[in-house]
Amino acid sequence: MRVPAADSNVSGQLSGRPIWSEAAERFPPADRILSTVLIRQAARYGDGMLLVFGETRWSYAETVRIAAASAARLMRAGIRAGDRVALICSNRPEFLEVYLGCAWMGAVCVPINTALRGIQLSHILRNCGPKLLVVEAPFLPAVATLESDVAPPGVIWTIGEGGEPFAMPGPIAPLPPLGEGVSPAQARPGDTVAILYTSGTTGPSKGVCCPQAQMFWWGVYSARALGIVEGDVLFTTLPLFHTNALNAFYQALLNGCTYVLEPKFSASGFWAAARRHRATVGYLLGAMAVMLLAQPQSENDTAHYLRVALGGGVPGRFHGPFLARFGVPLLDGYGSTETNFVFASPIPSDRPGTMGYLADGVEARIVDPDDTVLPDGIAGELLLRAREPFAFATGYFGMPEKTVEAWRNLWFHTGDLVMRDTDGQYHLVDRMKDSIRRRGENVSSWEVEQVLLRHPAIAACAIYPLPSDLGEDEVAAAIQLRPGHALEAIDVVKHCEGQIAYFAIPRFVRIVAEMPLTENGKIRKVVLREAGMIADTWDRDAAGYKPRR
Repeated sequence: MRVPAADSNVSGQLSGRPIWSEAAERFPPADRILSTVLIRQAARYGDGMLLVFGETRWSYAETVRIAAASAARLMRAGIRAGDRVALICSNRPEFLEVYLGCAWMGAVCVPINTALRGIQLSHILRNCGPKLLVVEAPFLPAVATLESDVAPPGVIWTIGEGGEPFAMPGPIAPLPPLGEGVSPAQARPGDTVAILYTSGTTGPSKGVCCPQAQMFWWGVYSARALGIVEGDVLFTTLPLFHTNALNAFYQALLNGCTYVLEPKFSASGFWAAARRHRATVGYLLGAMAVMLLAQPQSENDTAHYLRVALGGGVPGRFHGPFLARFGVPLLDGYGSTETNFVFASPIPSDRPGTMGYLADGVEARIVDPDDTVLPDGIAGELLLRAREPFAFATGYFGMPEKTVEAWRNLWFHTGDLVMRDTDGQYHLVDRMKDSIRRRGENVSSWEVEQVLLRHPAIAACAIYPLPSDLGEDEVAAAIQLRPGHALEAIDVVKHCEGQIAYFAIPRFVRIVAEMPLTENGKIRKVVLREAGMIADTWDRDAAGYKPRR
C-alpha cells in the first residue's frame, strides 16, 4: 500500500522529484537562513500544507505569517537579536511558533528536554542566561527544582494549562496571542539559531551552537539520505527539543513536503497514525523499531504508505524482520548535534547495523590519540569536517575551552571509536565518551554521579551502561557506602527521583564493598561494565518499581 506524490497534502506542480539536489542553487550561501527559505517556499507552495499536528494545519503561506507574528510578540517583550529564549515544551504547535519567531528576528531559541530537573536544568539556565522562559504549564514544577543560586528569567510565559501551582519569583503570564508581524531580521548563515544541549561526558552538558546554515544542510543531507521527494509526507513522533525532529521540519520545508508531528511515540498506535496521515517517510531510533516488532502481528502491518524509515541505531539483526513484516526498509546512518547527517547507507542497507558511507560534502578521518590517520581496518576516533560553510555547529556556548578541545586541529572530534572498511563502509565500534544512550536519550554519567554523591551514605559511585533487550543501553550504578552507613538499592533510585531526568535514573544498582581502581585512583568502569549482570545486581524492573517522573 503506497501513496503517489499526487495524493500529497502539498499543492502546486508536484513532480515527486528529489528537489534537495537543487537546494544549493536555489539558495546561495547568503540565503541559507530560515526566514528567506520560508518566504521563498511560501511563494512556491502557497496554500500547500506544511505542518499537521492534531487539528492544527499550517500552510506554507500561513507559516510565514506565524513566524513574523511570533517575532513581533517576542520583540514586544523586550527580546532582541542574540538574546536567548529558553523553551520547555512537548511536541505542539506553540513550540514551533516560538522557534520560528526567534529565527525570524535573530534571537536564539534554547529548547530544553522536558524531563530535566535539578542539577541538569540549573546548569542549562546558568550557562545560557535566557532573557525569557517559555514553559508548558505541566512542566512548571521543574522550575521549582532549580538550585538556589539559579534564578529563573525575569519573564516567564506559560503554554496551556495544568501543573501544580507554586510561588514563582518574577512575573508569569500566559503566552500572549499572536498579532501583527514584523519584517525578518538581517540574519547571516553563521548566526546561531538554536542552542541544543547534548549530554556531558566528563562534565556538565554542553550547549551546541547551531547556525542557520547548519539547519539548512540538515534539510538537504537528510533528504538526500532518505530519498525524500517533493510531495512526501514526513511523519515523526520524536521530541522537538532534539535535533532529529527539528531538522525534519527543515526537510519538509526545503523539499516541498508536509511535516506531520505527533505528541509522542506509541508502539501500539504508530502504524494507525502513519496510515491516517498517509505518511511516506518515518523516523525511528534504536529501540523504537524493536518495540514495533514486539507488538502483536496484525493483518494491517503492511496497510500503510511508508516507503522508508530512518533507522539510526537499530541493531542490524532487526532490519530484515522489520522489512519482512512491515514492508519498510530502514536507513542506517550517523549524525550528531554538532555535525549533520554525515553517514548513510543505501536503501535498504547493504550491511545492516553499520553507519553506512560518508556523505558528499563531508570529510572524515580515523585517528589515533595523536590525531595521526590510521589505515582501514583499524579502529580509532572519528574526526569530521564539513566542506560547506557553517554546515556544522560553531562550538559550545560559553565553553571556549571545550570548543577548542572538540575542534582541535580544525577537525571535530566525535569521541566515537570507529573503523573504516576497505570498501568505504564505516562501523561504530564503541563510544569513547563516558555517556550512555538509552531509549533515544543521551545520559551523562557525570551528571547522574553528581546527584548520587549528594546522598550522605554514598562515598563513591560509578554510572555505566549495561545492555538492554531493546538493543541500546540501560543505566547501571555501582555504589560504595561510607563506613557505618547502610542503604538499600531501591533507596538509590528514590534519591534520584525529581533531581534528574526520569530516563537517567539507574535501572540496575550494585552496592559494592570497594571500587575497581586504576593505579592513579580512578574508577575502572570497564571492569564494572564487563562484569555485567551478576548476583548482587538489583534490577528495579524485575522488582516492579517504577520511578516517579
